[in-house]
Amino acid sequence: MCGIVGYVGGREAAAIVMNGLRKLEYRGYDSAGIAILDGGDVQLRRAPGKLDNLERILSAEPPQGTTGIGHTRWATHGKPSEANAHPHVDCKRRAVVIHNGIVENYVELKRDLRARGHEFASETDTEVIAHLVEEEMAAGYALEDAVRRALLLIKGAHAIVAMSADSPGLLVAARLGNAGGIVVGMGQGETFVSSDLPALLEHTRDVVFLDSQEIATITREGVSVRDMAGTPVNKQVTTVTVDPVSAAKGGFKHFMLKEIFEQPRAIQDTVRSRLRFSPAEIYLEGVRLTPERIRAVNRVVISACGTALHAGLVASAIRAGRPTASPRKPMPIRTSTASGEQWSSTTASSRTMWS
Repeated sequence: MCGIVGYVGGREAAAIVMNGLRKLEYRGYDSAGIAILDGGDVQLRRAPGKLDNLERILSAEPPQGTTGIGHTRWATHGKPSEANAHPHVDCKRRAVVIHNGIVENYVELKRDLRARGHEFASETDTEVIAHLVEEEMAAGYALEDAVRRALLLIKGAHAIVAMSADSPGLLVAARLGNAGGIVVGMGQGETFVSSDLPALLEHTRDVVFLDSQEIATITREGVSVRDMAGTPVNKQVTTVTVDPVSAAKGGFKHFMLKEIFEQPRAIQDTVRSRLRFSPAEIYLEGVRLTPERIRAVNRVVISACGTALHAGLVASAIRAGRPTASPRKPMPIRTSTASGEQWSSTTASSRTMWS
């Protein structure tokens, strides 16, 4: 699940947001970015790959400002790239959005927005939200109402944080369904928001957890919460007693147990980041094989160690025992230990695929 961090207060936001994203690296990601409000401008910095890549950009072009948001992304719609990394902005670069979840009706929304003159800079579903907020603000709604009205138009489960160059010192966060959490941290003259506790505990132990169908207006003085109908919700501040390491374990006794139980989600995130829904494509970064070369393959060799070796052995066993409806002979899969490959008698041809 992607990582969300936001800050509004009196300190420089970039360092706080980046530090928070570091605390969420365990969630996995393939690109990252931050947006900082500097007066009336949005300073956007994004990069594919790990946070170190983003750090290099920030060192060369440090953004200034005391309100900001950041995000680590697992790709769903569109390959990992600078253009597809969050945050996303509207046509005028005024509204800014970070988002966990999938906008299930983004194809229809994007088509309608384009028909009304909106221009898109990414392949993502998230960018649709920024343009919807743009339209609501153009109609005269304040940021918090613009976000709430925009979210009523989208389908699916979502965790969202938005800000606008026209509303300095303000963040709006919302949670719809179960696409990850939203937790607001209460500081002294500053307020934090994140998708998980580890990003906040260095700064505060007093937090407010959003429930589904709730939207929060966040300033340096604190937070107010409403439901999606606009009715105020009385939220209790919770004092968290767990230490940052325990929080990162997510309630599991130790990290190994946590990793075991997270495997289904990790597999889903990994596969999902390589799929493009519109148009329907599979994106395999680093694989430069043409369809013709792939069809010519008549043998697969998996060379691995550890868990990857065991996965290869399972693949070999499944392939060997599974009947096929294809008239072609089943493709053999051989798995071997990578550390012993130099002494292996395995031979290869131009039609052998090594993994």
